[in-house]
Amino acid sequence: MMPETSQQTLHGTAIAWNGEAVLLSGPPGAGKSDLAWRILENDPAARLVGDDRLEWQLEEGALWLSAPGTLAGLIEIRGLGILTLPHAPKARLRLLIELVSRAEVPRLPLPAFREVESVPVPLLRLHAFDAAAPAKVALALASIGLSGFPGPDGRLSR
Repeated sequence: MMPETSQQTLHGTAIAWNGEAVLLSGPPGAGKSDLAWRILENDPAARLVGDDRLEWQLEEGALWLSAPGTLAGLIEIRGLGILTLPHAPKARLRLLIELVSRAEVPRLPLPAFREVESVPVPLLRLHAFDAAAPAKVALALASIGLSGFPGPDGRLSR
């Protein structure tokens, strides 16, 4: 499922490492916030960019994400409520993770891209509730520009 857009707003949850963001997308209940929470709890370098609704800005061909002011630092954890966390005020979108059922996760995915506000972004499909999902997200982001993630033009870039 592609992130919904409305003017300059995206639906999803974004996590950043050193200013580079991963956007978790999927329908309600797919595990966006749950996966984000597990990443944030286990990786001190990770920061929440925003949960549920994100604002975007196009700068020099790159898409930058941030949380609307009233949602900055807030994440909803089912069963616990809304928590306040340290957050990254802004991060460059580098990877889109589409959260799908376990059966829909490709065993050997080919490089794929999805246009998000006209910017091609590497795309992976993962199941949010798999135990290895947080590590897979971090590994995928670290792999962009390496052999597993050529750009849409087929060239490697970082």
